[in-house]
Amino acid sequence: MKKSLYTIFTLLLIVGCKNNTETNPEVTVENETEQEAKYPSDVIPFMDKWKILLGDGTYVDDLVDYQKDDFFYVENDGKTDWVVYKTPNSGITSRTSSNTRTELGEKAHWIPETGGKLTGTLKVQHVSTTGNTDVASSYSVVVGQIHSDEGHENEPLKIYYKKFPGHTKGSVFWNYEINTEGDNSGRFDYSTAVWGYDFSVVGDNATTSPAEPEDGIALGEEFSYEVNVYKGIMYLTFTSEGHESITFTKSLIESEFATKADIPQQIIDNYASRRTVGVEREIAYAGEINYFKQGAYNQANGKSTKSETYDGDIEKQYANGSYAEVWFKSATVGSATPPN
Repeated sequence: MKKSLYTIFTLLLIVGCKNNTETNPEVTVENETEQEAKYPSDVIPFMDKWKILLGDGTYVDDLVDYQKDDFFYVENDGKTDWVVYKTPNSGITSRTSSNTRTELGEKAHWIPETGGKLTGTLKVQHVSTTGNTDVASSYSVVVGQIHSDEGHENEPLKIYYKKFPGHTKGSVFWNYEINTEGDNSGRFDYSTAVWGYDFSVVGDNATTSPAEPEDGIALGEEFSYEVNVYKGIMYLTFTSEGHESITFTKSLIESEFATKADIPQQIIDNYASRRTVGVEREIAYAGEINYFKQGAYNQANGKSTKSETYDGDIEKQYANGSYAEVWFKSATVGSATPPN
């Protein structure tokens, strides 16, 4: 009898433990959390093709199953996983820039004649809330680039998002930097608006913003870009729900700015009063090694834009709006394709 009772008790104990495990919310939540933990490479699986520089100066060249809190990680907006790129106004950056970045750099390199293709679907969540409104770089972040790896290491393409304080809508535009002859002292960026303003639109003084753009893009509003460099020609496509899709074509091997007569009025108005404006070599970036970049390249800093940096304290910058934050949900990089 005692043996029978012991057997029944043991069976009930086993069943009870099993049921408790299945229904215990703490156990279930813990297991689900472990299963749901993701790296950026789980969301956008092209991370093996990139290296990264983070806003605190961390450099990493193996991004598979890599993340770093507060800089490069995954967030879910309730529907979709996004890769987050976040960087302060002041931190440790590259040797060629005073601006911080949490930004991918393509491992593969190419010349415009062979080309390449980069796509991204993103939303900008935050730009610096401080800075001088009459400085073009204030309140902006670069979300995609083509960067030269030789010569003057200029940039044939920078895709920007910018939003002035007090505005709901910001602007998306792209800049082309001329590839100068000589010492590069005459270099300039020619800017083209996609939605909203181009780079040249600034406030009348350090504290007054221009009027809000009517056709702009708000923080948190999704948009996509495609950069396709095919046989020396750059084809750009920008799309966003509720906005007109816009395309551009720009040669990277034959300059539009090779003589003084070619210099646009935008450049004369924005550069000539401050310094000498140069011209571009006739073959532009032909034969020059380039590569793609993608992420958050913060254009706000304490020097040129007079943005708040809290003496480089990253925690204070994040707490007080002195940072840029960009979310990507999809992106690709690879070979160029024939344009449609």
